[in-house]
Amino acid sequence: MMTPRESSLLTHLLLLLQLLLPLTLSFLHPPHPPQVHVPTLVPRTPTPLTRSRFSAQAHLDFTTHCNSSCFHRGEQDEELTDKLAFETLYADGSRTLTAVDVESEDDLEGDVRLFAYSSPSRGARVKPRHKRVRRQIYGADGRFNIQGDNFLLDYPFSTAVRISTGCTGVLVSQQHILTAAHCVHDGKDYVKGARKLRVGFLIPPSINSTKEDLNSAKKPLVRWVRVKRTRVPKGWIQGPQEVSMDFDYALLELRWPHRRPFMRLSVAPSSDDLAGKRIHFSGFDSDRPGELVYRFCPVEEESSDLIYQHCDARPGASGSGVYGRVWDNSLERWERKVIGIFSGHQWLEIDGENRDYNVAVRITPLKFAQICYWVHGNRLDCVQD
Repeated sequence: MMTPRESSLLTHLLLLLQLLLPLTLSFLHPPHPPQVHVPTLVPRTPTPLTRSRFSAQAHLDFTTHCNSSCFHRGEQDEELTDKLAFETLYADGSRTLTAVDVESEDDLEGDVRLFAYSSPSRGARVKPRHKRVRRQIYGADGRFNIQGDNFLLDYPFSTAVRISTGCTGVLVSQQHILTAAHCVHDGKDYVKGARKLRVGFLIPPSINSTKEDLNSAKKPLVRWVRVKRTRVPKGWIQGPQEVSMDFDYALLELRWPHRRPFMRLSVAPSSDDLAGKRIHFSGFDSDRPGELVYRFCPVEEESSDLIYQHCDARPGASGSGVYGRVWDNSLERWERKVIGIFSGHQWLEIDGENRDYNVAVRITPLKFAQICYWVHGNRLDCVQD
């Protein structure tokens, strides 16, 4: 029988093999993905809004339903422009709404037509709903607990942070965190915890700990930093009766820069252009309190706005940065880049069959342009590199 130390070493070895194998295989066949044009968003003058009431409750177990028409739907140009407007929430509770214009109509059309994904079925019909059992763990649990200084403080695991409302986020600049919109807003109002929103950075127990502390298997500490500004797309806020996952993302700006490495954003390519056709993400799943949990899995289905997969996840992982190894033409190598945000669980009714998936919001060219503007504050810096 293996000792706990031997078991831990074996887990770390398997984790390293899983991380490196897809990359090694993919180097043999570097892809030639199509060039993606990122449109330019031109913001208008912000309009002041009334202060938020912070009356909503955070619901981390986010589940939606979708049928064939929902899966295949496209947005009209005017709808996309309206949904790309955004709200800004400041630390004092004040809010503004910023409308945007897009560089040209061709950019909007290109965003709608950019991907032609395979779908479960074309001739789908909606079946009356019946009671279902929610599943977020598929078969054997394939998640790994990330432990020890060599992992917690190393890239890419060091880019995962906690959100004080109970979610996860990913560092995308020296001062910005990308997370899920439902972690701070329920579609109608900001959640109570967004009033004094904070971001938590993990500190391994070995730092400022004695040898006796280390032997007690203490969990990582958390250093909390206040958020000074939160941005949420209007596509999430103005949502109809049933909130859509398509715009379930938000950007948080810290009061001061952090010193950790961050992960760059990328327009999400087709899964065929991802190394190993896999996605990865690390989060703070609620069933493993105090632990950072990593997982990876293949992409099962894709729509124009969502990535469907069976990566094992539990509430608390919402807002995790979903990344893949994307071929960087300028560097001529595979690079880890954030291509989506883990949202939650969705029941997909296709051709009379109920299929359940864990779902991530994919970063489209227009969403990339919007998030990039939020980060840089200068639309001229927002090009796909």
